[in-house]
Amino acid sequence: MNDSSDRAPEYEEGSLTLAGAVALGTGVMIGAGIFALTGQMAQMTGWLFPLAFLSAAVIVSFSAYSYVRMSSTYPSAGGIGMYLQKAYGSTLPTAFHALLMYCSMVIAQSFLARTFGSYTLQLFDVENRSLLVPLLGVGLLLAAFLINLSANRLIEGVASVLGVIKIVGIVVFGVVGVFVADSLKTDVSSSTAPQASLSGFLGATALGILAFKGFTTITNSGSELKDPHRNVGRAIMISIALCVVIYALVGFAVASNLSLQEIIKTQDYSLAAAARPVLGEAAVWFTVILAMLATAGGIIASVFAVSRMLAMLTEMRLVPHRHFHMPGSIQKHTLVYTIVLGLLLTAFFDLSRIAALGIIFYLIMDIAIHWGVFRHLRQEVSAKPAIPIIAIVLDIIVLGGFVWVKATSDPLVLIVAAVVMALILIGEGLFLSKRESPAGDDHSHTH
Repeated sequence: MNDSSDRAPEYEEGSLTLAGAVALGTGVMIGAGIFALTGQMAQMTGWLFPLAFLSAAVIVSFSAYSYVRMSSTYPSAGGIGMYLQKAYGSTLPTAFHALLMYCSMVIAQSFLARTFGSYTLQLFDVENRSLLVPLLGVGLLLAAFLINLSANRLIEGVASVLGVIKIVGIVVFGVVGVFVADSLKTDVSSSTAPQASLSGFLGATALGILAFKGFTTITNSGSELKDPHRNVGRAIMISIALCVVIYALVGFAVASNLSLQEIIKTQDYSLAAAARPVLGEAAVWFTVILAMLATAGGIIASVFAVSRMLAMLTEMRLVPHRHFHMPGSIQKHTLVYTIVLGLLLTAFFDLSRIAALGIIFYLIMDIAIHWGVFRHLRQEVSAKPAIPIIAIVLDIIVLGGFVWVKATSDPLVLIVAAVVMALILIGEGLFLSKRESPAGDDHSHTH
C-alpha cells in the first residue's frame, strides 16, 4: 500500500478557515441554484416562484439541524458517508444512501456544466445550441479535473476567489435589478402563464432545495477545518443565511424585469435575459461572466468534495474499487470516475432532467440521514428528536409533490431514477455479500 505518502497532504488539520468553509459551501450552493433554477421553478409554480425559494430555505433549515449535530460530534472528511455509517453501520442502507448522495453530487456538477454552456452562448449569436451547450460543459469539467489534480491550497484559493467575486456580483445584480425595476411584481398577464397549484409549488420548492443543498459539502471538510466541533455547524448556518438573502434579491430582480412567459422561455439563462431590458448588452456580459465564474467555481469545489466522499466510501470498503491500472492514490482514481460520470450526464441529459434526478436522489438520502439521527444517534449527538421528524415529514411532502409533477409532465425521469436506484441496490447487495466471505475479503481492497 504505497499511497500513504500520496495521501499525507490531503487531510491537513487546521488548513481550512471558517471563511474558507463558508466560501466552499456558498460556492456550490449559489453556482447551481440561482442561475438555472429560477426559470424552471417559475414554470412549475407561476408567479409564486420567489416564495418557493423561501419555503425551500425553511425546509433546508430543519434539514441542516441533523447535519450540524452530526458534524459537531463527528467532524470528518467523510461527511455524509461517515454519518450514514455511524447511524446504520457498514451495511447496505449506508452504502445505498451514500451512493445516492454521490450520484446527486455528480448530477449537480453536470447541472453546473450545462448551465455554464447555456450562459456562455448568450455572448454569441449561434444557431446550433443543442450541440454547443454540452460541449462547453464537457470542457469546463475537464478544466475542473486538472485543477483538482493539484494541491488543496490552490483549490481553496480558486474556490474562495471565485466565491467572493460571484457573491459580490450577484448582490450587485440583485440590488440594481430591484432598484431600476418599475415595480416589484411579475407581469402575469399572459393567458398561457402556468397557474399556481399546490403540487406545482411543492415541485418548485423541491427544486429550490437543490439550490441550497450545497451546504452538505461543508460536512466533508471536517478533518481540515479549524475547531471543527464548532465551525462546521457555524459554516453551514452562515452559508444558508447568506443564500436566503441573495436568492430573495435575485428572485425579485428577475421577477420584476421579465414577464412570467419570458422567465419560462429563457429558463436556462434567465438572469442574463433579465439583465438585458434593464441595462442593455453590458449587463448581459456582466451577468454571463458572473455565471461562468460561478459555475466554474461551483464545479471545482464540488468535484473536490465528491471525489473525497467516494474515496472515503472506498476506504470504508462500502464500494468496490478498481484501479484500471491508474497510478496514484484512491482519491485520484475517484476523481477520474467522478469526472467521467459527470461528462456522460452533461453530454446526454438536458438541464431540467438533470435537476430532477438530483433532487429525487438527494431527498431520499436526506430522509435516511434524519431517520438515522432520530432512530440510532439522538443521544450521541444530543439531538432534539422532534426536529429530525419534522425534517422527514417536510422532505416526504416535497418529494411527493415533485414526483407528482414529473409523473404528469416527464415520467421518463422517474423511470431513469428508479432504474438507477435498483442498479445501485442490486450491485451493492452483491458486493457486500461477497465482501463478507473470506475469499471476497482478499481481493476487495487490494492496493
